[in-house]
Amino acid sequence: MRDPSSKLDVRSKIWLEIDGEPVFGQGREELLLLIQKGSSINAAAKAMGIPYRKAWTYIDAMEKRLGFPLVRRQKGGVGGGASSLTPQAAALLEKFELLQRGFNDMVNSKFNELDF
Repeated sequence: MRDPSSKLDVRSKIWLEIDGEPVFGQGREELLLLIQKGSSINAAAKAMGIPYRKAWTYIDAMEKRLGFPLVRRQKGGVGGGASSLTPQAAALLEKFELLQRGFNDMVNSKFNELDF
């Protein structure tokens, strides 16, 4: 039996698809944000607990499906390589965040309206 002092909450996830294939969601959003923060695909992959190759595969698939680059890569040298987001990637992150916020506001409003 549910504790009467516990609050019931609604949760939801959204993602973007092209022709039924996932392109962008919360996991890939996290990957791009970590790349932006640490200037490294490798560091982002480590922070997420995934292999570098998997992170690279996600980026490659997103870029191919979206039709534009998301990450600028600079090959390593003495100081190592670096990665940065393209302006298109920054815009995608911003729009996705606004979409999520608006979607969550709508879902929460409907949930409250139904008076669970």
